[in-house]
Amino acid sequence: MAFPDAASEEVSAGGLTRRERSLLLALTTRGGRKRSGCCRCEGVRAVRELLAHRPELVKFVAVTDRALAQLELPAPVIRHVSEEELARCSETVSPQGVIAVAAIPSEASGEPEGEFILAFDQLNDPGNFGTIVRTFRAVGGRELWYTKGSVDPWCDKAVRSGMGAQFALSTRRFDNLLSMQRFGAEHGYERFFYADPHEGETCFTAEGLFDRSILLIGGEANGAGELPPGTRRVIIPMPGNFESLNAAQAATVLLVESVRRRSMK
Repeated sequence: MAFPDAASEEVSAGGLTRRERSLLLALTTRGGRKRSGCCRCEGVRAVRELLAHRPELVKFVAVTDRALAQLELPAPVIRHVSEEELARCSETVSPQGVIAVAAIPSEASGEPEGEFILAFDQLNDPGNFGTIVRTFRAVGGRELWYTKGSVDPWCDKAVRSGMGAQFALSTRRFDNLLSMQRFGAEHGYERFFYADPHEGETCFTAEGLFDRSILLIGGEANGAGELPPGTRRVIIPMPGNFESLNAAQAATVLLVESVRRRSMK
């Protein structure tokens, strides 16, 4: 989908062209994102993250007076809208007054970065995904890998839940876990760990857990798919004898453990 010059089209009373308004609504669907190569980034903090790390991706920003006072936006991208106009385009119950449209970043190429890689397989809840991504960003993570069939990292709820943390990370998509493992091994990430809710080494003592490794988080209901040969399973010890933690809770425990180990060096 081409992006028009706003000056060349009729602009609505709210400041958006008809095509921009249509695009905003289309991007709430996977098909709309695929056709346009763009995504939505809603909320003040999420837009700040986008502007801080990938400002060149921004196409335009629908913003109210309330939100504009909290953001530093370059004039060419501003589309000044009313609260009512913004609410019609928003996917939230209480809109924060700003929605940015940005090009979806290209997948990473070249050598992977970071002490360890965070990976997903069959994780389907965008809220869990966003929470994990935000935590990964907070602990200094660099690379995020995921398999086909996992949640779309650029859907509205994933970006909102992640508060735009995706824009600060490098992402790579793989057909399956075996191809992910092989790619990692080729680039020096030879250890492959799976966060298993039932059995494995304790995450607090597993050797090499965050040392040039891939740490896999599985889906909410059925965990991960077929694991590659040599996968090491790790668990979070739970003396309370509860079946399992929410995927986002489990990932947070593991990621904070990476910070604890780093601080001990």
